[in-house]
Amino acid sequence: MSRIVSCVVLKREAEGLESAPHPGSLGERIYENVSEEGWKQWLERLTMIINENGLNTADPASIEVIEQHMLGFLFGEGDHGDVPQGFKPPGAKK
Repeated sequence: MSRIVSCVVLKREAEGLESAPHPGSLGERIYENVSEEGWKQWLERLTMIINENGLNTADPASIEVIEQHMLGFLFGEGDHGDVPQGFKPPGAKK
């Protein structure tokens, strides 16, 4: 039987993650409050954030920026979480 969470991203109940997707207390918080579908939406946004900001996931400074965006996107905390400024989806008119 799958685990159901009240997803903060979807704003409804949905199937939860199988394990914490991030280390530490932030990972536990995500595990308890974000659904699989909500996490998938974050991963799509994460790809955009990495590409638009030229981040390197092996760089501690980039990880800090990613975590700020993660908190903003998932939990509405801080000044990050929105689509990167100036982002144009593929195929969009300039």
